[in-house]
Amino acid sequence: MTEIEQLMARVSVEARNSRPWGWPSLPEPVDAATLARAESALGFSVPPLLAALYLRIGDGGFGPEYGLLPLLDSPPSGEPAVVTQYLAHRESGRKDPDWPWPDGILPISHWGCGMYACVDCRTPDATVLLFEPNTDDADHAWYVDAPTLTAWLHAWLDGTGWYGELNDDTDLEPWGDFRIRTGAARAS
Repeated sequence: MTEIEQLMARVSVEARNSRPWGWPSLPEPVDAATLARAESALGFSVPPLLAALYLRIGDGGFGPEYGLLPLLDSPPSGEPAVVTQYLAHRESGRKDPDWPWPDGILPISHWGCGMYACVDCRTPDATVLLFEPNTDDADHAWYVDAPTLTAWLHAWLDGTGWYGELNDDTDLEPWGDFRIRTGAARAS
């Protein structure tokens, strides 16, 4: 069994045995056609591991805190879908150039208070970022939560994520590519 298969097995067990707040049950996984429609609406591919989570585990409803958002449609929990959130953030960023939303940064889970865990779909390892908008400046709203989606899932399963009770004093590294990725690099 590969490392990814072992990780998927652990995620599957945890997903079946725990419910994030607001999720009455684990939704069924999406089918390949739903994933294709989501990727078409986004204009880019979802990283393979994230796609596997939606195709094999469930359409959201598992993961840290409030859990993964549904991919394309909102289930009974009323959580907003990933595609809907991404497109809304991109549109909002076009309307407010001081708060642009980077291309390919997919919000996959929310923490409340406008905060999101996001996957960078433009990096090979699917870096997970924290968007924390409760600041005065968009340049200070982005942090590297985990270098890979694999590491982010392990942190959830092992209870070592920054959001854990014992880890609430963890400092996250600022995401230095924000201005580059939004095309809003400032002149010196």
